[in-house]
Amino acid sequence: MNENKQGAGFLWELMTWPEIEAYLQTMDTAILPCGAIEQHGPHLPVDIDYFDARYLAHQVAAACADPKPLVLPSIPFGVSYHHEDFKGTISVSNDALSRFVYDIGMSLAKNGIKKLIILNGHGDNAPTLSYAAQMINRDAHIFVCVDTGETSDVDLYDLIETPNDIHAGEIETSTTLAIRPEMVQMDKARDATLSFGSKYLDYDSDRGVSWYVRTSKISESGVLGDPTKATVEKGEKMWELMVRHLVRFVESVKNTPLEDLYQKRY
Repeated sequence: MNENKQGAGFLWELMTWPEIEAYLQTMDTAILPCGAIEQHGPHLPVDIDYFDARYLAHQVAAACADPKPLVLPSIPFGVSYHHEDFKGTISVSNDALSRFVYDIGMSLAKNGIKKLIILNGHGDNAPTLSYAAQMINRDAHIFVCVDTGETSDVDLYDLIETPNDIHAGEIETSTTLAIRPEMVQMDKARDATLSFGSKYLDYDSDRGVSWYVRTSKISESGVLGDPTKATVEKGEKMWELMVRHLVRFVESVKNTPLEDLYQKRY
């Protein structure tokens, strides 16, 4: 039995065109997951950002009230040049990703989508996806936003001990342990906690500025954080928080008429 018949009737790729046409009569909101295929240290697979964005989108849509938002096929590749010194990383340019997302957004608008939520699973995609969102909004006059963890990151950081835990560390290892424990090689996990000596350079500081560096210059293993502190329990709490906050946000977007979105706070 396929996913559609099991209740995941919100998955765009599993529907026929008449089914999509009918669904669009009552639902004008879609979620586009976007991730990356890139190194995640010696203990995690390279699909983390892609898998997690797809998983989160499906969990959020399933938890939403009917009619549920449509979920689009996930984009697997992202802007990952900074990880290219580690094998397994597949990177696309900012121009390629932004143009690709722009074309998807314009096509969705032609289908009748009026609200597009880009669910970003890879932090370094954020500037590119925000640019694409601006261009879609400019040209299609639909609501477009990008969530790169803004709805829940503040809560996740309350659950961990590691500063600057941004890649393959305590957070991502915990979330993977919670849903795919067989994919985690904890015997290869090592502490790679970063310390920059300035709150303005810290990745998790409220006063931190955006800056960019090739990962190999600050990490020998590709890890930026401490995966040894990861636990299943932390990961389960993290997923619960992420799903809960995103459901609230998605519900507010899908239940607000397009003409009111620009004037209402969420």
